[in-house]
Amino acid sequence: MPATDSTILVVEDDAIVRMLIVDVLEELEFKVLEAAGGDEALARLQDSGVRIDLLMTDVGLPGMDGKELANRARALRPVLPILFASGYADNIEVPPGMSVIGKPFSIDQLRDKVRSILG
Repeated sequence: MPATDSTILVVEDDAIVRMLIVDVLEELEFKVLEAAGGDEALARLQDSGVRIDLLMTDVGLPGMDGKELANRARALRPVLPILFASGYADNIEVPPGMSVIGKPFSIDQLRDKVRSILG
């Protein structure tokens, strides 16, 4: 069964990790947009012509961290679901409507988490 026509914006400063996440999500038949950091992600979020159904961001981004990015993303798109990826997932408090996946995660864990968020 194809995933959906959902579009996921993946924000990850490590190019190799970002490529792997994008590859997995594309194999699961999601449309994927990429950003290497917060400013690039916000530029995509500010484009109202671009559909984004989920923001998946690393917490530990240089400059603007993932939590600040999430807050600014929600200011632009108030109901946007947000998924944080973190090597310290057990220690992260997330606001309502936001989720966390621990790094490293398996393909199955990522698939299940994304599908649970997007319905």
